[in-house]
Amino acid sequence: MLKKFSIDSLKPGMFVNQVSRQTATLKIRTRGLIKSQPQIQMLKDKGILEVEVDLSRSVLEEPLEMEGDGPSSEPDTEETVTGKDKKPQRSDGERLGEASALYDKAKSVQSRFVKKVRSGRPSSVKELNELSTGIIDSVFDDPNAMCCLTLIKEKNKYLLEHSLNCAILMAVFARHLGFDKELIDNLALAGLMMDLGMNTIPNDILNKKGKLEAQEKQLIHTHVDVATEILDAAEIDNPVIREVVTYHHERLDGSGYPSGLSGDELSVYARIAGIVDSYDAMTSDRPWRKAYSPTQALKQLLGFSQGKLDQSLVHQFIRCIGVHPVGSLVKLKSGKLAIVTRANKEDPLSPVVMTFYSVRAGHYNEIKQLDLSKVQDEIESSVRPEEFKINLTKFFKEVFLKQVV
Repeated sequence: MLKKFSIDSLKPGMFVNQVSRQTATLKIRTRGLIKSQPQIQMLKDKGILEVEVDLSRSVLEEPLEMEGDGPSSEPDTEETVTGKDKKPQRSDGERLGEASALYDKAKSVQSRFVKKVRSGRPSSVKELNELSTGIIDSVFDDPNAMCCLTLIKEKNKYLLEHSLNCAILMAVFARHLGFDKELIDNLALAGLMMDLGMNTIPNDILNKKGKLEAQEKQLIHTHVDVATEILDAAEIDNPVIREVVTYHHERLDGSGYPSGLSGDELSVYARIAGIVDSYDAMTSDRPWRKAYSPTQALKQLLGFSQGKLDQSLVHQFIRCIGVHPVGSLVKLKSGKLAIVTRANKEDPLSPVVMTFYSVRAGHYNEIKQLDLSKVQDEIESSVRPEEFKINLTKFFKEVFLKQVV
């Protein structure tokens, strides 16, 4: 995505594609990532007035305020219409219930499409386009509820849920970064499609508990080729979707696949996809390890991924979903377990939670909503359900939603 900026609007993190206007008579060539304010001043001193910026390769610390009709970096979650068109206020429980119904419907749609993938290469992605649009609408309506569902996992549904979760997280993150709605839609659809090829890999390899052999790894890598073949068959040539599907396993240090790209060769879309893909995988049970808690996963993104994932985007991702992401299971200092249901951007350590279990008494309690910024309680730690022998998915579906809606 190319856009022209005056030299006064240029910011560190922008990737300059070319000089578009200057006062110097000699042609000045500059192309690459702007890393500091002094570098911008140097360009000014050389007489550069305007540059063309490649936003897909830019890495900005703050969401970019775009001119025109694009949404702000922090769009309101409520409609601003008045009168008879105004939507009635809904409780957190009602929002979660509506989002859960959409998520279950989305799984059915995705499941049908996966069957087509396993039986051959589908020639149309109309179903996924419609599903992507539904996800986007719900994300704009209530990102908290949609994020919550990405952490309520069902056993043996990893591939199905992973695609949906990546689509949701891509949309939520892109919205946080201030991308326009069309771009967010493309990123969500790419999230749905990027690991479709995994459904053609034999189960004995996907579910192997031990270390993969070289040939098995190579077979895993072919899932990218399968996904690009699906794009070809559906005649999808959108560059954003293709970037994500083809390069979401590439890493900044060149250690990824399929092409071993590195550094500036990776667009911001591929970098975002790498973060989202890694986070959802880490917060899911896999045959070779138990799921990380969301907080542990975020620490992993900041730790082991040094040099591999874009750290400025990792920090933005954490700002987007919170230190204790919505959907997290947390233990409070009062000895209660709770599910985080709404983020608090003013005080990230004090989100809104729903308490439901007493650790001290060892039994379930009446479900109550707590705004931790307004009560004398706080999060002690992020925990995993199995630590307290809780089937969180079953509880969420059969008890939690029925009581809070």
